[in-house]
Amino acid sequence: MVYAPPYLNFLGYESPVAPEQARVRVLPIPYDLTTSYQPGARRGPIAALEASTHMEWYDEELEAETGAAVAIATLPPIETETSGPAAMMSRIAAAARKWVDRERLLIAIGGEHSLTAPLVAAHRELWPDLTVLQIDAHADLRESFEGSPHNHACVMRRMLDSGVRIVQVGIRSLTREEHELIRADDRLTTVFARDIDGRPAREWADKIIAALGEYVYLTVDVDGFDPSIMPGTGTPEPGGLTWRQVVDLLAAVAARRRLVGADVVELAPIPGLVGGDFLVARLAYRIMGLVARQRSWI
Repeated sequence: MVYAPPYLNFLGYESPVAPEQARVRVLPIPYDLTTSYQPGARRGPIAALEASTHMEWYDEELEAETGAAVAIATLPPIETETSGPAAMMSRIAAAARKWVDRERLLIAIGGEHSLTAPLVAAHRELWPDLTVLQIDAHADLRESFEGSPHNHACVMRRMLDSGVRIVQVGIRSLTREEHELIRADDRLTTVFARDIDGRPAREWADKIIAALGEYVYLTVDVDGFDPSIMPGTGTPEPGGLTWRQVVDLLAAVAARRRLVGADVVELAPIPGLVGGDFLVARLAYRIMGLVARQRSWI
């Protein structure tokens, strides 16, 4: 018997097993309560899931059909906690703890970036020395923003406060205080977008990989991409990364470090302009494929 959830499944297929047995679990988190400019990230998960149903399953770079070889189950979307950001973070952490597993991959699709902090906290219960690899336009190191320490602009600061080492890639928007923190805190390694612009990954990826520990949690804020290919996000910034730079970096990381969890966040779909929806779906699928290859599932 196949598992057919009452909501949209990644790739649109019926998983051969229930989520408890699936090797890949997709967690939609349609939440954007603290979005500071253009809202809409709460619609990101459904847009990415819908786009995924129109993708080819064959990945020409990995030379594999990940979706055919690996059982992928989509979990129930996490409902928004209306009492405030702190309560929502607790709700996400509780949901993630149920599904984080040493032998399986949990990949979340957001939703705003604040959701990464509770996801990382859940993963650290199994991998205490986890390093976070952040692809992003923004440093997200504010102590507080718009009255909340759980704002999406504070997400990396919350992880830093808990002792997590962070490697940031593609940063090109930050405050003076954030820049000073980057210079002062040796738990932060930041590769700015200007250090990458026009250069292939082989010229800058080694610095990133050297700063990562053995176990890596990957968080991709899609505004890390240049808005020419990813306009559908709440706070786009010019001068971003290309698709090729990002996927080449992820391939290099997966070859030398162990990816144990991931999220792709901040997709704010634009009606009639679906390129960003497909980018998120394809990126999530590539991450699944890289992890599946690491663990000899494909």
